[in-house]
Amino acid sequence: MNVELILLALAPVFVLCIGVEAWYWRRRRPGMYSLKDTVSNATLALMHQGADKLAWLLIVPFYAWLYDHHRLYTMPGGWLGFVLLFVVQDFLYYVFHRASHRIRWLWAAHVVHHSSERLNLSTAFRQSLMYPVAGMWLFWTPMALIGFTPTQIVGVVLLNLAFQFFVHTQAIPKLGWIEYVLNTPSIHRAHHARNPRYIDRNYAGVLVVWDRMFGSYVEESETEPCEFGIVEPIRTHNPITLTFHEWQAMARDALTMPGWRNKAMALFGPPEWRRAWQAAQVAAGQTATPSAGGLSGGVGGVGGAGDVGSVGASRNAP
Repeated sequence: MNVELILLALAPVFVLCIGVEAWYWRRRRPGMYSLKDTVSNATLALMHQGADKLAWLLIVPFYAWLYDHHRLYTMPGGWLGFVLLFVVQDFLYYVFHRASHRIRWLWAAHVVHHSSERLNLSTAFRQSLMYPVAGMWLFWTPMALIGFTPTQIVGVVLLNLAFQFFVHTQAIPKLGWIEYVLNTPSIHRAHHARNPRYIDRNYAGVLVVWDRMFGSYVEESETEPCEFGIVEPIRTHNPITLTFHEWQAMARDALTMPGWRNKAMALFGPPEWRRAWQAAQVAAGQTATPSAGGLSGGVGGVGGAGDVGSVGASRNAP
């Protein structure tokens, strides 16, 4: 069965779930939904889908070329093949998602998803049309090389993203032992939070085992409620501004910063590197580059050696 048809059939389910959640919160927490925020999320989703469909026209033939001429193996069919496909793609999603918080070029696309100060099911629609430019598709190329067909690759990517719709909610509490295996609303709430303890954590797509294995897991704390959004908020509902503000800031930094190393770091360093650089310039008595409005950074903390002044320095950022 065509996975895209399944997702098309799920679209009314997604919309219905948003309606039910909005109704649920209407009297309990009236500010949980905002008409402007929800319309902005929907507009960003349509822009993202349009860009994605155009990108697949080029990317799918590339996957096919890799599969036909360079695959190392042909994966088995049936349930075994599906389980292998699912696990491999979910791991690659973890790698992509973690990289999207630690590499500014990727963060420039991903920041759109984290820019709302609300977290509800409509936030799942808040995506960037710039993912193909940022290079999200590159992270799925190993699947073609190890023997999965382009149809399988596209299908499992879409199914993974469809699952993630349901973790963007505050209406569901912690789910006990399930949180040792699967991504859940509680786990993903912590991922979207900009509190220092939550920044750069919980990159799971479907399986949370990768976060637990690689040290990026944090539990949502009842004593420290999640504050959503990015560390340097961009308070607009304009989908064009939301899509391009970080690209604009990144380009400005790359053009104005002195030295090729600084220019490279402005593009591919940790998102919070710019602020550390600016602080160093001020400390040295030099004039810093004008503030790049909208730079929010990718949430530092777990990224490793490249993290400069990371805690609380960047986003938060799904």
